[in-house]
Amino acid sequence: MSPKLGRRPRHRGRLIHAEKFPDDKDLITSSSSSLLFLRSLRSLRSAITNMKDRAHQVEAWLDRLYIAAEGAGLRDEDRRKAIEVAAILEEIERAVERWSARRPLVLVDAAAGKSYVGLLAASLVFDKLERQARVIVLERNRRLVDLTAAAIGRLGTRVPIECREADVADPAVWPDEPDIVVALHACGPASDAVLDRATGSRARLLLLVPCCTSDSVPSAAEAMREATRLGIPRQAPVRRRFIQALVDADRTRRLESAGYRTEVVEFVGATVTPHNLLWRARRTRQAAADRDEP
Repeated sequence: MSPKLGRRPRHRGRLIHAEKFPDDKDLITSSSSSLLFLRSLRSLRSAITNMKDRAHQVEAWLDRLYIAAEGAGLRDEDRRKAIEVAAILEEIERAVERWSARRPLVLVDAAAGKSYVGLLAASLVFDKLERQARVIVLERNRRLVDLTAAAIGRLGTRVPIECREADVADPAVWPDEPDIVVALHACGPASDAVLDRATGSRARLLLLVPCCTSDSVPSAAEAMREATRLGIPRQAPVRRRFIQALVDADRTRRLESAGYRTEVVEFVGATVTPHNLLWRARRTRQAAADRDEP
């Protein structure tokens, strides 16, 4: 049966389309949920495009700073690394944009390796946003420190970058109250050392991406004992996941106990790296107030 003139067809109480009827004007109708979906879709497409653009920028810089300088070309693993670095730079940029520009910022790239994040944060975030900042790179491997120093000369940034050949567990090498501490794939106990030193130095924001979990990780031994106590099967994939879950939970608990509002998210897909969890921890105002009490 045809709808009556002047009435709009509905489906389950919702308007489902617009149509012109006799004696009616053109009906432009849309539910609020559809509008929100379309806006979200446009935002997602824009974010994906921006991320691809940033990853391409990172690829170009990695090639210029490290790969071409060594007389080689980008490998697949370098392209995957570019995606990871781009995602971390996105995290850094979002934080910087929220903060006041009235004072300079300090970023610590801890267990830095070749310092991809620290160097490119200087160029692609701080230079881009015209923010006053300085970058401190912490790396104990002398060869990697030398590679970083050479790359700084090719970077051409106005942001001061200081390379410190040091162990991240040494409190003496850390600045007081850095704004951002980032550790991309800090291996084994290095992740825990970064976590302890970042909270101990009262970092404003910690972006931590742990890598492998070895027996030398402090909470791993306890997790293994707990696995034995509970009778967790000894098949490697099952037991390894159980132990990793306990290690991850311990790191989260320690951050929250130190007064950090903590989120754990997949910052890239598992096809990029299996170690794709990011601990995004922000120091709360209450934590800052508690530390200031005599």
